[in-house]
Amino acid sequence: MSSIPVTILHGFLGSGKTTLLRKILQQASVQKMAPSVIVNDMSELDVDGVLIANTDAVHKEQGNFVTVSGESISSPSGIKQLDQSLKSLCLEQTPSWIVIETSGSSHPLPLVEYFKHRHEYALKDVITLVDAIWLDKDYRKGTQLIPKWQENMQRGIRGIENLLVEQIMFSNRVLLTKTENMDDHTVQTIAQALHPLNVYAEIVKTSWGNLDIKALNGAQNYNFFLVEQLTAELRAAVNDPLNLVGKKGQNLVAKVIEDDRPFHPQRLWDTCHAYLTKGVFRSKGFFWFPTRDDVALLWSQANGNVGLEITGFWRASVINDETQNFTAEHIQILQDKIDSVESRFGDRRCRLTVIGQVNEVDHFITALKSCFLSDSELELWRNGAEFQDPWPKNIAKLK
Repeated sequence: MSSIPVTILHGFLGSGKTTLLRKILQQASVQKMAPSVIVNDMSELDVDGVLIANTDAVHKEQGNFVTVSGESISSPSGIKQLDQSLKSLCLEQTPSWIVIETSGSSHPLPLVEYFKHRHEYALKDVITLVDAIWLDKDYRKGTQLIPKWQENMQRGIRGIENLLVEQIMFSNRVLLTKTENMDDHTVQTIAQALHPLNVYAEIVKTSWGNLDIKALNGAQNYNFFLVEQLTAELRAAVNDPLNLVGKKGQNLVAKVIEDDRPFHPQRLWDTCHAYLTKGVFRSKGFFWFPTRDDVALLWSQANGNVGLEITGFWRASVINDETQNFTAEHIQILQDKIDSVESRFGDRRCRLTVIGQVNEVDHFITALKSCFLSDSELELWRNGAEFQDPWPKNIAKLK
């Protein structure tokens, strides 16, 4: 029996892995391909899993989609869950292709070792996505990444730079993401800065997750021999806590904030400008504004950049829309789904996960909580009052 091809998507928090995976699944659907997918999210909220499920390309009910949430898939317990997930995907039928999206804090080494000894699978690509904007702003077009990594090595600490560098070292392909507004010279400078870390890896720039899936699953398998020495050197340290900005006790954490109230648009805007420091690496989730109470919004923040997307309409906003011509049965189905959500506002809720160093995350969450509408503001909203809303009105809609 032939081995099942496997593609692994790595990359630090907010590098664009879910965006790329959605684009891969869109292309696969058009080309009548049927990949199976494993999504890992270090938060229990599992935002990435929800986004992938919304593509309609894979479904847990069809046995071709599994999520591993609440921890890194490269941890010892995460590897056990990976093994169980793969067995689950292969239970009913043999997948034609498996794509694994890891969490941003995951290390490639344990996964590479796992597949090295599983001959029923053929590891094709270990792809690392690198946020080009982050390297441009925080590492001087990438030129300071290697010096900072070397400094960490000399000081005997494992920082963020160590994880990013090692993700690149284990890759056979590196994708520079978020290059759509970047000039060619800057992209070339970043690529040249990364090249010494892995001279065997192809470095390609991408925009909005666009990558032709024909470039994946080639005839050649991943070359385990190239990383044998690296594996031996790093095996004992890959799951050590990261040292963040040199502060004691600053471990990488993921915390969830939930509330049925909407965010005040202006207060949220001001909070983002005041509190999004380097210590808050990633925040993501679903929320709503009183100024756009019909749409469910996706919040996606990486470092200092925040993006909003429409993920759909709240059922509570469409159930009474006469233009939809819903049947009584359809209305009852919608109402049952609305009633299943614990909220005072139909199915509207805010659910976000914040990832970063513990003190910074706590400060940001406290600030976010102050952005929810107060009881008096909720009453104003119910009575049709307007609120200041500085956020862009032209929002990209997920397809």
